[in-house]
Amino acid sequence: MRYFIVFICLLFCDLSLAQQDLSSLEALKKFRELRHKMNKNFPEDDIRTYRRASFTESQLQNYLSQHFQSMDLLPLIEGEYKLKTDSYLHSGNWFYNIGFAEQSINAYKDFFKYYKTHKKYLPINEKDHYIEMQNFAYSIMAENYAKLGKLDSAATTHLANINFSKMYEGIYYPSALNNYGLFFYWVKNDFNQALYYFNKAYEITQIKMPNHSLNGSIRDNIADIYYDQKEYELALPLYQKNFRFYETTPNVKTKRIDVTRLISAGNQLITTNIKLHNIDDANKTYKKLLQLIDTHNQNLAITSKLEFLKTKEMLLNAKGDIKEAYAISKNILKLSDSLNDVANKTDNKWVTELNNRIIDRVSLSFKIDQIQKENKIKRQRLKLWVFALIFSIIIILLASLFIRRRQHIINAKNKQLLAEKTLENTTLKVKQLNSEIKSRERDLSDFAINLSQNQEWIELLGHKIEALKEAGKKEKKQLLEELEQDIHNKVSFDTNTKDFFERLDKLSDLFYSKLGEKFPNLSKNDIRLCSLIRLKIDSRSIATLQNITLASLNTSRYRLRKKLKLSEDDDLDTFIQNL
Repeated sequence: MRYFIVFICLLFCDLSLAQQDLSSLEALKKFRELRHKMNKNFPEDDIRTYRRASFTESQLQNYLSQHFQSMDLLPLIEGEYKLKTDSYLHSGNWFYNIGFAEQSINAYKDFFKYYKTHKKYLPINEKDHYIEMQNFAYSIMAENYAKLGKLDSAATTHLANINFSKMYEGIYYPSALNNYGLFFYWVKNDFNQALYYFNKAYEITQIKMPNHSLNGSIRDNIADIYYDQKEYELALPLYQKNFRFYETTPNVKTKRIDVTRLISAGNQLITTNIKLHNIDDANKTYKKLLQLIDTHNQNLAITSKLEFLKTKEMLLNAKGDIKEAYAISKNILKLSDSLNDVANKTDNKWVTELNNRIIDRVSLSFKIDQIQKENKIKRQRLKLWVFALIFSIIIILLASLFIRRRQHIINAKNKQLLAEKTLENTTLKVKQLNSEIKSRERDLSDFAINLSQNQEWIELLGHKIEALKEAGKKEKKQLLEELEQDIHNKVSFDTNTKDFFERLDKLSDLFYSKLGEKFPNLSKNDIRLCSLIRLKIDSRSIATLQNITLASLNTSRYRLRKKLKLSEDDDLDTFIQNL
């Protein structure tokens, strides 16, 4: 009784604490204040916000704190569906771009969950935008899973993206296929599967969007696989087409020539020509690429410069200019070391910082909650004592009633259990009787079929006897021997067939049980026919064993297909073999 009183007191305490949460308007106001502070130094539409190196240590601490606080406020805000949808999406994108896969996955899950239940409240003119964002989020989630080594989850997410994108026109479906191909190529090293999805995506884009930049990406992926497999003759025309494509086709979103992809396509074309010993062609492409680099030098990324230097070194080696190639290799090594040092330092700093910040946030939240609860409990202490006294009186009264009714409830429950047991036994007996009736009906059906077959044999025997009466002396002896042989064969066949089917029934007992469970309307002859098909006995032998013609066997097979509910495309023999 004491424990029950304590439970009621704690329940009232929890109710009083829950009533003091932030209202929707207060949460929205606080959310906007936090986002205003975050956007002041790192706006959402600024590329710096999505780069690790943009933040100092103190800026990162402040941004992460404000980010987590703002995300915790979203469930308290009523309405504002677009704001909350975009916030979950932004969180997933931001964590992905700075390299934190686990946090990005969780944010995207929140986005999908919220979008699924609230999409009807979002603006209609934003429909295409959110389709594109879902396609993007699926792809990034799958990539994050792959980074974490969760390959099954990555594959499942890719397939979910394919099924989702298939419903919409545009670039979404071929893009999802291409991303799944990259998963097999980069992660699983399954070139055949990768080529299958790349070719499928390429076929769609060539027909529906021949000038879309995705064509170049897919073509590049196919050529890379051929290159890795040392099938340089197959890779060369694809790289040539890509180099021309990126020279003239602007990116769909930026409306500009994609210099990075153009330089990469040129490098790939040069290296492939070198592999094929087409040094003159490689040299021509190199000179053209050098002109392009001079033209776009201001927009050229360091990684593109590094890639070009590696290609130049390879070409110099192929031409026999070892000294110049060595000088280039030292520049490559210096530039690569510089990039790796910066990346490693940034990675270590950010991973450590985020982990520490999350721990600090959890610890701080726990301390704040503890202090708030202690203060509120002190203010409610007097009320709790009053509630405890009132409930003590109530519990005493309830206890007396409880004791009196307890035995009555137990007796009623026992009666109910007895009635349920009786009903269960009755139901079981009815099921057994119904099963026995169906079994006897099937046996009767089989008996009728055998009787019909015997009747047909007797009629045939009668015709032969009539022929014997009308035959001459020479023919009569031969017909008499044939008639005697037929009778002997019939007797022998019935005996051997009965023995065969008895052995077949014993060996196929487990198969009969499974077949009977799945298809209870099958007759005994139907089940035996299934067993003979399962043993891969040809139709002529089955007809002989059942003492029927091939036409009758085909009729039996047709009736069996109907009972098994097979379509015209389903093969009866294959279906039975797979049971």
